[in-house]
Amino acid sequence: MVLSDLASRTFIETFGHLYPAEDLSAFLADAYDVDKQRVILAHPDYAVWFLEDDGVAVGHAAAGPCGLPHVDVVQGDGELKRLYVLASHQNGGWGGKLFAEVERWLLRDGPRTLWIGVWSENFGAQRFYERQGFARVGGYKFAVGKTLDDEFILRREAFIA
Repeated sequence: MVLSDLASRTFIETFGHLYPAEDLSAFLADAYDVDKQRVILAHPDYAVWFLEDDGVAVGHAAAGPCGLPHVDVVQGDGELKRLYVLASHQNGGWGGKLFAEVERWLLRDGPRTLWIGVWSENFGAQRFYERQGFARVGGYKFAVGKTLDDEFILRREAFIA
């Protein structure tokens, strides 16, 4: 399935060097399992976007109800769950365009609080989300196999655009 393959490729390209092979393999096999991706694609509360170049998927984004472990998350809050673009297609504004599509979808029924989890050392992503109005409000441990990463929780309060 395209989504499972692309999600694995972009994660490996972005973060693969950080983990022991067994941790990375275990994470990819679980997080990007084809059956899990089918459930996401079929679920009415979730949406996935692909960025294509000449018919080949080179990026993707996913959004849905917020599942981040923060005390202030309430039903109805939205979350950008993934936004990845292969390195070969970065720095062309494509990530921003994908984000704009996700944001439109998340806010389709009106203003609501939006959330994002981002790796504590992904400084480029943190700067990007800060420009979009998100602020750090917490953190948690994100498991990649047996490795536990420090993940920041970012939030943007509901507002009328």
